[in-house]
Amino acid sequence: MPASQKSPPSDALPGCSRDNALPPCSQDDPPPRCPQDHPPSSGLSSAALAESPALPPAQEGATSSSSGGRWSRDYDVCVCHSEEDLAAAQELVAYLEDCSASLRCFLQLRDAAPGSAIVSELCRALDSSHCQVLLITPGFQRDPWCRYQMLQALSQAPGAEGRTIPLLTGLARDAYPPELRFMYFVDGRGPERGFRQVKEAILRYLQTLR
Repeated sequence: MPASQKSPPSDALPGCSRDNALPPCSQDDPPPRCPQDHPPSSGLSSAALAESPALPPAQEGATSSSSGGRWSRDYDVCVCHSEEDLAAAQELVAYLEDCSASLRCFLQLRDAAPGSAIVSELCRALDSSHCQVLLITPGFQRDPWCRYQMLQALSQAPGAEGRTIPLLTGLARDAYPPELRFMYFVDGRGPERGFRQVKEAILRYLQTLR
């Protein structure tokens, strides 16, 4: 998938109208699966939500040298965000790519193939990435396209613990999406806006692929 490509104009985004349902993923793009229903909520109350607890630091240099493990996919992480949060997403991607592990990030407006269907590119990006970071902001909550990204990310690996990493920024805990209430989130109000916790969560997941 080529890098540093411009995205299609924002008015080309499918499903930007709340009155139009977003199209399902192309049947020609195996093996991504499109969500049919909302993932079940664990029923946790908003009071039970908390940011990700402190975990042992991950080893940034620990990667597999074989063709499997980390290198079995094109990207380490796909960053899902609203169009109005592009600058914040670019800062997060720069932070992750500049760390000593040189994490390979997919940013749709930069890395999507020109001329490709937007939904198909999203499905392909998620399937080609080990982890997904959801940049949960007020803009993310308002955008139906972001909701589609979130549900599609959850459908990729519903039982894969640690693969989907929510980063909550600019929202109160009670605004956390109900579809994600069974997951801890990274609090963007923390040190380095939560970027370091996101990086360590990705590295920790990559270590499980050995």
